[in-house]
Amino acid sequence: MKNPYEVLGVAPTASSDDIRKAFRRQAKTSHPDLHPGNKDAEERFKKLSLANEILSDPEKRKKIDSGEIDGDGAERPRQQYYKDAAGTHGRAGNPYENTTGFSDFGGADDIFADLFGRGGRRAKSTRGSDLQYKLEVDFLEAVNGAKKRISLPDGGSLNLSIPAGIQTGKTLRLRGKGSSANGAGEAGDALVEITVRPDRLFVRQGNDIHITLPVTLSEAVLGGRVKIPTVSGSVMLTVPKGSNSGSVMRLKGKGVAHDGGHGDQLVTLQVMVPREPDSALEAFLSTWVPASTYDPRKDIDL
Repeated sequence: MKNPYEVLGVAPTASSDDIRKAFRRQAKTSHPDLHPGNKDAEERFKKLSLANEILSDPEKRKKIDSGEIDGDGAERPRQQYYKDAAGTHGRAGNPYENTTGFSDFGGADDIFADLFGRGGRRAKSTRGSDLQYKLEVDFLEAVNGAKKRISLPDGGSLNLSIPAGIQTGKTLRLRGKGSSANGAGEAGDALVEITVRPDRLFVRQGNDIHITLPVTLSEAVLGGRVKIPTVSGSVMLTVPKGSNSGSVMRLKGKGVAHDGGHGDQLVTLQVMVPREPDSALEAFLSTWVPASTYDPRKDIDL
């Protein structure tokens, strides 16, 4: 396991209060209750809890600072302690002996000055952790792009731009919006996974938009111009004479923007008769005699 300071994204000089706040802030975003079934979130929460347990215990924190225990809280073999290595330097028969001698590095004091900062804590700088979030956006926001704001568990917020054409499962990266760095290192990033809500009218397939358009019997038989919604606003569509349910019409360039171009919108017609009885229509159809060549079921083997 990594150093607990790195897990919590705090400096080795952090106070007990800083450690407690860092744990609460990160635990809120990784708690298993917020990500049911997400093994990665569950594992991260376990690591955060262990790191907090070690650094909240003065004795364990002292041992992690001196290298006596590792990031899992397990004791290290004594021959691997830095102080023990210095104390046994040059001892005959020691299998962990530094045979080159500390003089090659300017003396033992220089080594410990490089490895440890004030109070015996490591002085290295480490990049802050990335934080993961999830965001649902409306269908039209995903197709056309939008500006959104995410409210964070700690009360803060993030502003982000949703690029036009984004799809479910894509992740946006906000540089430097993750956990604070350890020491002078750079902050981590915020990773925002996008989920696109389905729309009641539009369905996306690749860069094309599909829609089913109900038309009246007279519009299908006689043709006409009808108003139809698209992802970029309403337009007028000409329905040809003699259209049937299932007929597909294509609106060029009314789909999703991509690589400097646009997909199309495909319109499937659905002929609808009145839901309530219409005596005039019934009277007309009772006297209407179709041509002898008209058989809507001729392609079905009955």
